[in-house]
Amino acid sequence: MMKHLQKLGRSLMLPVAVLPAAGILMGIGYWIDPTGWGANSAIAALLIKSGSSIIDQLPIIFAVGIAYGLSKDKDGAASLSGLVAFLMVTTILAPSAVAMLTKVDLTEVPAAFGKINNAFIGILSGIVGAVMYNKFSQVKLPSALSFFSGKRAAPIMTAVAMLVISGGLLYVWPVIYDVLVAFGTTLSGLGAVGAGLFGFFNRLLIPTGLHHALNSVFWFDTIDINDIGMFWGTAEGAANAIKGVTGMYQAGFFPVMMFGLPGAALAMYNAAKPENKKVVGSLMLAAGFASFFTGITEPLEFAFMFAAPALYFAHAVLTGISLFIASTFQWTAGFTFSAGFVDFFLSSRLPMANKPLMLIVLGLAYFALYLVLFTFLIKKFDLKTPGREKLEDVEYTAADSDSKFASMASGILAGLGGKENVDTLDYCTTRLRLTLNDTSVVNENKIKSSGAVGVMNPGGKNVQVIVGTEVQFVADEMKKLI
Repeated sequence: MMKHLQKLGRSLMLPVAVLPAAGILMGIGYWIDPTGWGANSAIAALLIKSGSSIIDQLPIIFAVGIAYGLSKDKDGAASLSGLVAFLMVTTILAPSAVAMLTKVDLTEVPAAFGKINNAFIGILSGIVGAVMYNKFSQVKLPSALSFFSGKRAAPIMTAVAMLVISGGLLYVWPVIYDVLVAFGTTLSGLGAVGAGLFGFFNRLLIPTGLHHALNSVFWFDTIDINDIGMFWGTAEGAANAIKGVTGMYQAGFFPVMMFGLPGAALAMYNAAKPENKKVVGSLMLAAGFASFFTGITEPLEFAFMFAAPALYFAHAVLTGISLFIASTFQWTAGFTFSAGFVDFFLSSRLPMANKPLMLIVLGLAYFALYLVLFTFLIKKFDLKTPGREKLEDVEYTAADSDSKFASMASGILAGLGGKENVDTLDYCTTRLRLTLNDTSVVNENKIKSSGAVGVMNPGGKNVQVIVGTEVQFVADEMKKLI
């Protein structure tokens, strides 16, 4: 199960990576016309509507992107299957269709079906499309039906599967929807405390990939909260958004990602052994800058997530506290991708932004807090954060800039037991994801000496190597070697 959840988390990165384009377009548009939302400027209107065209269609982007990401050979036919699945379920379970299928008046159709076009259904459609593609894309039919063989069979079988699944969802979706509404309502009813709990569990669930499910409840239009869509003015009913409240499930992440985690990076650098500081410093600088500027936190979080679980738990608690504080004082800013400087800058003039500069003040305090707390915990309990390994256990090396990726790939492959030990190789935003024939031969120190941040084993024969945002180029070099 964990293996499949990890694959889903990886595949979500492709559609999520589209969101920064929407954020930049809309952010510039709102900077041009912060009060009229495009009413006072044709250029602003063009930019805002261009960006909203992406955010408004996020469920279908999920369906297409996840189907592609989960397909065994990354073929466009898988994306078509995901699209077919999404169109099937959202058409069959639209309120008017449900009224005909159940022989009830349209006004009596459960509210759940009015929200069938949501991120959750998009994710489900992408999974179904990928499963059908992987199963039927190589099927050979008799000569008379050969036109429908292979990849052409995948979307056809997806339609058949989704017909059955839609029939089940006719009865199951209202129950799922009610549970999500009850959960979301309970947490949102707690106000600032609920926002804090969301932030805590958002970080705590990252190693499992289940934070995506939690995010879909609060950030997207699954049960009407839709904090991102409401904040950016793209959601239905956005005109009723409340300044200082809308954005409460986003704002508290800015102090953590822009300031807190870079403070943690500095603490880990200071705690490293003198002979390791040069390489650890370059790793922490790159990871800290990525966290501050873009909100991509994986290179930093995975540097201590498994090496020092107590630190990661403290990080989750501090994230929850940050969201609680920001929500309590109604300081709000928003993001379309993550809580980095780019999104902060672009969202600071949105109509729903409220005292965003106070998040910077909180962030500066968080930088100091993370620096002091992490330094204390690392030294007090002798936690083995990067650079604190025994000298004989690790030999850091630096690669020439022209051959950095090839050198990293070669070192990582050697640490994995050689190319013969690699069964499958893929990557997500910051991690190499591999299936090995034998995990017992993995040499973590050798892998780290190549410049990787860390290694984790989610279970079974699966191994993940945390590289950073340049992971694609390392993966490309490894594929050449393999």
